[in-house]
Amino acid sequence: QVKLVEPGGGLVQAGGSLRLSCAASGRAVSTYGMAWFRQAPGMEREFVGGFSRDSGVTVYADSVKDRFTISRDNAKNMLYLQMNSLKPEDTAVYYCAAGLRIGVPRSNRDYGFWGQGTQVTVSS
Repeated sequence: QVKLVEPGGGLVQAGGSLRLSCAASGRAVSTYGMAWFRQAPGMEREFVGGFSRDSGVTVYADSVKDRFTISRDNAKNMLYLQMNSLKPEDTAVYYCAAGLRIGVPRSNRDYGFWGQGTQVTVSS
């Protein structure tokens, strides 16, 4: 099993940048498909982007493509989400997740391990 912890998050103005971290313990992140999700108040949890565990391919939601970048440091057992050109609609609680499915599933049901979430607020 793997335990995921997300320190960080915070408040940023629109147009700004923020990097989220996800620290994994227990098992190597390289053995899992990893992803970021987010959930705004009153909304369902939605896929932001993720790494495939088999091919290393990275996939992003259309809403964040070209603004957000996911990276992974296998030596440190860390996952990152670099967020640029932030918009107020990016405001949400962000979660990192790990799963064993092949490819990059976009459903939260395909990920069995979750961090506690971290709040990101983008002011206009």
